Amino acid sequence: MIPSSTYRIQFRNGMTFDRVVDLIPYMKDLGISHLYASPVFTATTDSTHGYDVTDPNEIDPAIGGREGFDRMAAALKQAGMGLILDIVPNHMSTSLENRWWRDVIEQGRQSRYAAYFDIDWSRPLTLPFLGDTFEAELERGAITLKRDSVTNSAALVYYDTAYPLNPGTYAEGKSIAEIHEAQSWRLMSWREAPKQLSWRRFFEITGLVGVRVEDEAVFADTHRLILELVHAGVVDGLRIDHVDGLADPLGYLQRLRAATGPDCYITVEKILAKGEQLPPEWPVSGTTGYEFIASLAEVLVDDTNLSRLETLYDETLGTTVDRQAELRKAKGLMTDRNFEGEFTTLLKIASELAGHNGAEVEHEDIRHALRELLIAFPVYRTYGTGEGLTPPDVALLSRVVASVDTSEPALSLIVRILTGDLPEDDHALASLFRTRFQQLTGPLMAKSVEDTLFFRHNLELALNEVGADPTPRAFSLSRFHQEMRIRLARQPDALLGTSTHDTKRGEDARARLYTLTEAPDLWGENLARWRQMNQTQVRFLNDGTAPNAADTWMIFQALAGVWPATLSPDDHDGLKSLEERFLGFIEKALREAKQRTDWIDSNEGYESVVLDYVRHLLSPDNTLFLRDFSAALQPFIRAGLMNSLSQTVIKLTAPGVPDIYQGSEGLNFSLVDPDNRREPDFTALAENLSVADGTIFNDAQRWRDGSVKQYVTATLLRLRPHYPALFRYGDWLPLKVTGEREENLIVYARIKDDEALIVAVPRLVFDVTDNAMLWANTTVAIPQELAGKHYRDLFTGERRLLPETLDLTSEKGCLLVLLTCE
Repeated sequence: MIPSSTYRIQFRNGMTFDRVVDLIPYMKDLGISHLYASPVFTATTDSTHGYDVTDPNEIDPAIGGREGFDRMAAALKQAGMGLILDIVPNHMSTSLENRWWRDVIEQGRQSRYAAYFDIDWSRPLTLPFLGDTFEAELERGAITLKRDSVTNSAALVYYDTAYPLNPGTYAEGKSIAEIHEAQSWRLMSWREAPKQLSWRRFFEITGLVGVRVEDEAVFADTHRLILELVHAGVVDGLRIDHVDGLADPLGYLQRLRAATGPDCYITVEKILAKGEQLPPEWPVSGTTGYEFIASLAEVLVDDTNLSRLETLYDETLGTTVDRQAELRKAKGLMTDRNFEGEFTTLLKIASELAGHNGAEVEHEDIRHALRELLIAFPVYRTYGTGEGLTPPDVALLSRVVASVDTSEPALSLIVRILTGDLPEDDHALASLFRTRFQQLTGPLMAKSVEDTLFFRHNLELALNEVGADPTPRAFSLSRFHQEMRIRLARQPDALLGTSTHDTKRGEDARARLYTLTEAPDLWGENLARWRQMNQTQVRFLNDGTAPNAADTWMIFQALAGVWPATLSPDDHDGLKSLEERFLGFIEKALREAKQRTDWIDSNEGYESVVLDYVRHLLSPDNTLFLRDFSAALQPFIRAGLMNSLSQTVIKLTAPGVPDIYQGSEGLNFSLVDPDNRREPDFTALAENLSVADGTIFNDAQRWRDGSVKQYVTATLLRLRPHYPALFRYGDWLPLKVTGEREENLIVYARIKDDEALIVAVPRLVFDVTDNAMLWANTTVAIPQELAGKHYRDLFTGERRLLPETLDLTSEKGCLLVLLTCE
């Protein structure tokens, strides 16, 4: 069953199954067809997200256990709603609470779970969980030999963690160092993980170990409860977390589809590069919708002014930023440092294969060619199997190779390995290289772009989003229309996301920040004034100014995006609440940029000065700045609210299944996680929805508190179940706009048989301060097949007969959504 809409709930942090039961009437009233649940399986104690699973076959007692889950499932059924689960096939927690992982540590290669995890058993299992080297920690007495309080067996204990010893390795009189040396595992510093790790991890997180779901037995054991819930009709759909991390995504999805049956709704978390499509053979309904966020930028970015904003950015920094060069630099850093171990493994295999085949290629040439190929890779991964690459992947590889300047013999060797063009005796080793290469390109891209470049290059923060193009080209309405038609053809049942637990900022923060491209000079004037007003807080350190110009640009823009629409500069409690959230974001942003400070080697001197600068900005004593900032932000807030409404209407009428991230039916000005995982005020949301009606558009306060957005969301969500064919299969038809405001509108129709929906929403209206003038002297050409019919205005209830030319001058509202009358 394809949902008409989903509502994402983040469990944990106080959210339980029983609390969701209380929210079901609200979600039903909003128009939601399916609850979309974050991972519910048992995770590490005090997990804040659930992706660190310790037992995939148990519902987490921390959020209500199986009994609570069953109560929630029953309440959903009674309400006529479905349930979609977020599942995590790629990795599990390395906490010793994970009994499978613990057994591997204790029994080594003899463990029945040794093949469950992606481990290189040619060397000892590395456990990089010490604060320093083993020798240093032993010398300071942090590692001791004790009896495990749970098993009563001897264990090496490091603070609160007791590592079980292999059978027969403990003996009286042996030193701790000797006992450690006798184990099938080695404790080491966390700093050694990038170089020495003997197992695959999730990205660069050593708390998450890769799972070998490509093995049939492992698949069966990790999916036992999941499939039980699907077959029992309790769960209607599955969201596959990080599908690109798997050794064989297609093979996994085919096995999952065969196990669930044809009716289970399956989507995959997959980041598509601009213009990239899901492999057509994947038996899924589509992605979770990151690419839709990038598509919306085509509508809401003023391309004619973007170069002016870039000039101001370069002038502020005192240098011209080459984004392509910055991307290369970020990918080089990740390859050489954060993923050094994964790179070294690939290099070792390639060198071995070179030796097998008599290829006279220098080791250094292979290293350089491999590094250049990884840096040049433009998408998250290819999808080769044990036999080689698919034809589309071969074509992609050829394009990448043509762009790489390196040793031709070395590059040719790597291409032969990837495509399987080697003697049969080398197929197994080449297949291992191919798998590891494909499992590295995704994390390398993600950490280089999302978690490095997007925190370094802050020209327009709204464009620094998950799934966005790291080197964006021109933005255009025509490309948006083209992308929607492709979406309709390729994945009409995929999720349409605008906010998630992983987005860099909430959808309404992005909607506001897009408006900087409409008024770059005004933004530049404001920024210069604000910097001057707070200049006394800037410090000069040995490594440069703090905060430097780039970070100052980022700070003021991020603050402009997160500033609540209802916040007064005199609201001390509101400022304090904002400061707490904003400081956490700033610390993370500085470290992710990996320039003046880093997660690995933090620069406390720089960080403390920048954080003090931010505290000063939001101090109630900084009255002059706060009042100026709030006043100057008002036109951006107003235009941002209009953008918010436009993107909401587009999302709810575009091809796909709209996903409402918890609370985002109201305004979502969140920052990067953990801020974006805060629980919304569900009580206020339910109260606002219960009293909303069509007069809400005339109340300025209801715009600012999110009630208008919520009302529009509910109106369109409630409509969708009554016209499933129109929303699922309806053609996407751009309509021609002419007149004074032709650049300030996007108008299109969805058409299926005798049903039609006509949508007109504003764009680029920063300079239009009077809503009555939004569409002055502007007309829309109504195609012959749509003209001469009666339509109902969904927000006014008015019925009208459409002529072939629709004059918008007299339209009183800011939105026009017309549905054919029955």
